[in-house]
Amino acid sequence: MTVYQLPAEVGAFARYLRELVSRLEPGEGWYGVFASRDPEGLRACLDGAEIPPWDVVESLLQDLGEAGDGPRAAHARALHTAAAAAHDRRPGGEEALHERLESMERERRYAEDRSHELSARLRADPASPDTARLTGELAWAQDDHHRATSRTTELTTRLARLAAERIAGPGPIPYPSPSRTPSPSPAPGPGAAAPPPSAKGVGGRRRPRGARYAWMDEVAEGRDGGPVAVPELPMGGVAPRGARFGGAEARAAAPPAPSSTVTGEAAAEAARAASNAVYALRRLRAQGRSGEAHALLCEAVAGPPAWLPALATELHRVGLGADWATLLWEAASLPPGRLAAVAGALADAGRAQDCDQLLRQGVARPAEELAGACAALHAEGHHREAHALLAAFVRVRTPEDAARLASADPHGLVPQLLDAARTVSPARERDLLHALRVAGLARS
Repeated sequence: MTVYQLPAEVGAFARYLRELVSRLEPGEGWYGVFASRDPEGLRACLDGAEIPPWDVVESLLQDLGEAGDGPRAAHARALHTAAAAAHDRRPGGEEALHERLESMERERRYAEDRSHELSARLRADPASPDTARLTGELAWAQDDHHRATSRTTELTTRLARLAAERIAGPGPIPYPSPSRTPSPSPAPGPGAAAPPPSAKGVGGRRRPRGARYAWMDEVAEGRDGGPVAVPELPMGGVAPRGARFGGAEARAAAPPAPSSTVTGEAAAEAARAASNAVYALRRLRAQGRSGEAHALLCEAVAGPPAWLPALATELHRVGLGADWATLLWEAASLPPGRLAAVAGALADAGRAQDCDQLLRQGVARPAEELAGACAALHAEGHHREAHALLAAFVRVRTPEDAARLASADPHGLVPQLLDAARTVSPARERDLLHALRVAGLARS
């Protein structure tokens, strides 16, 4: 009989996970939710047969009162990253990731449709006696959406890592750091349904309520120390979704931005919005409400792209550059048109480095989406940024992926991709040309 031995990295993470849950109270907090809703899935993770999504580990850390951006979370993240990479390299690992990605995308679409349905019912009759129940269901539907979309991003990144390793060997693509991927709210584990809206974590503390509550606490500490109502800030969307909630919902949420730059009164409005957002963000950080702080950043990403340079300036001015990095990470998962609009706004404001970072982070998404982003950049006259996007793509993705990208618009994208590959290296250009010939997109 053949005995399968776990890779060392997987074994190390499984031991860490077992030690972590041994410190938790059975039946309480998110650990209790995972154990009751999906005991087999939890057991598989503890045995090392499966690697849980990062948000599950983050939720367990929250049960212990650990900060999502603290040293213990960083240690857990490093173990999780190494274990996931080793797990994915096993025979059949890539196929399993593709299957999970398809399943998670179906869950994301279902949660998106459910959110639309509940939002429409609430708008149609806000005075209904069912308003409280529907509001709670909407919050959970949005949490489901966030969980599915964040896991979709994680799976896509893992697939991109495998593709890059085929070119450059193990270890070329790191996963996002814990400070850049906090979840607005902890989420149930693999296959777990959401607990009732009145669920509380260890110590009786109510779980974070999601992005749409970021500005709607009943009272908060005011600038003068007294209790004041927290206003809803004008950073965009009416529903909390964040960049990873892409698609028509995110596009509809943001006020239209006819131009990627702002002048005059519009510039003053952007400055006011940035000041309000940073004030609220600092308050949330000071109170340890990191989930709601992250939700605020997601709201900003869903707002007018032309406002973001002002927000970047204000964040750096008060020493919150790490939050700007988080915002850029969220923006990298925007729908193609929105991604291009944000990149263009940053470029027009002279923030070329931020623009390039955003585009580099966006290349893990499906090739078809990147074709749309590239076309949108060219349509707005941002040719340098379109070239930077393609150069980042051919640097970390396989030549076969580049050929799939080119197939979306062979006449326009084939010469652009070859030019981008040429700036990376002659070898990359040769590999791409071969892949294009095999795909029938270039002459033999």
